[in-house]
Amino acid sequence: MVDAMESPAAHKGEVIFALATGAGRAAIAIMRASGPGAQEVLAGLCGGRLPPPRHASLRALHQGGEHLDDAMVLWLPGPRSYTGEDGFELHLHAGPAVIDRVALALTALGARPAEAGEFTRRAVQAGRLDLLQAEAIGDLVEAESESQRQQALAQADGALSRLYDGWSERLKTLLAHQEALIDFPDEDLPESVELMLTNTLDELRSALQAHLADKRGEIVRRGLTVVIAGAPNVGKSSLLNHLAGYDAAIVTHRAGTTRDVIAIDWLFHGVRLRLVDTAGLRETEDEIEAEGIKRAMFHVEHADLVVHVMAGEVEMPLRPDALLVSNKIDLQPTLTGTLGLSVQTGEGMQDFEAVLAERIKALTAGVGAPLTRARHRAGIEEALLYLDQAREASWPEVRGEALRLAMRALGRLTGQVDVESLLDVIFGQFCIGK
Repeated sequence: MVDAMESPAAHKGEVIFALATGAGRAAIAIMRASGPGAQEVLAGLCGGRLPPPRHASLRALHQGGEHLDDAMVLWLPGPRSYTGEDGFELHLHAGPAVIDRVALALTALGARPAEAGEFTRRAVQAGRLDLLQAEAIGDLVEAESESQRQQALAQADGALSRLYDGWSERLKTLLAHQEALIDFPDEDLPESVELMLTNTLDELRSALQAHLADKRGEIVRRGLTVVIAGAPNVGKSSLLNHLAGYDAAIVTHRAGTTRDVIAIDWLFHGVRLRLVDTAGLRETEDEIEAEGIKRAMFHVEHADLVVHVMAGEVEMPLRPDALLVSNKIDLQPTLTGTLGLSVQTGEGMQDFEAVLAERIKALTAGVGAPLTRARHRAGIEEALLYLDQAREASWPEVRGEALRLAMRALGRLTGQVDVESLLDVIFGQFCIGK
């Protein structure tokens, strides 16, 4: 039995297997395996008749003289495989009894069930992927929206890796020039060397600062939070229900009906949203309502986008960037500086959704490769800290060491330096089979 405290790296030489398709009723289930000795395991199932490499072939699977299933088999010899190791796939009939019996046969032939993320971890250790690409594979599996899919695919294709590698190469050049200034202090090196060094250092610092300021990747990955807020009885819950397409929130003519936060998940123009309805904002003596208003203001403060709904009179915007909306224009004029609509009649709703889509696009779309995780942000912040130290250093040796540390911080993001301590954390979040 594998010790639960041991790292999967300790079992790198073993053949691992896992179901690559999800649970539930289906026609086909895919079992994948990888590791040195995979050829012998597959031969044991197929009676020694392996299919040609990377060609799907129908084979009868046997173990101990028992016919297990008729399956489509793919033999995937390394290094041209996902993990870089020898591997195979079994496209089985998806009955639970078939899957369980084939798993028992694989175990009897010397393979073992894979741990979470172990296939992708082996791909990283074999140099088939870097850490950023591996994380993107996990994001791709979890993607629920078109924007999440596109972002994960770009990162899996190496967009973020190429950006960080480019910065590392520039740092390497800087370090080479800095070493020249250290090793030849008495030589008449041109002043342009020092000028180039400081100018490039400033350019890199600006690039890293702009990268940290761009939060599009994190927003897309976790989903964008849109908060509907405003005074009581202006139609916030009605707007939520209209957008959701069902009665998610209770709606009455009584002010203060909504006491707590109500949140729903919503796919809108290919973007995953967390749509939040909040308690009406007003002065109150009611202890429960006051707590609801406190929670509402917390969500307003932390939202990616606030839809401030009004009716009857103009209010001070809850945030400078809030989308200001007048509801109930079937009963009263549209307030100055707001977007008019009526949830009751549907008037103005098409224009509202178009403006909402533009706001969301501005928060999520763009060019370049944005960072997507807190780990990335921490690594870039660390590299920027060392670049700041390098810029302020009086001694060339101190500057050189700061540049080396900045390179190391970037290298940890892609896995180009020793990051064994990160692997358990990263791949422990993966599903079995990836």
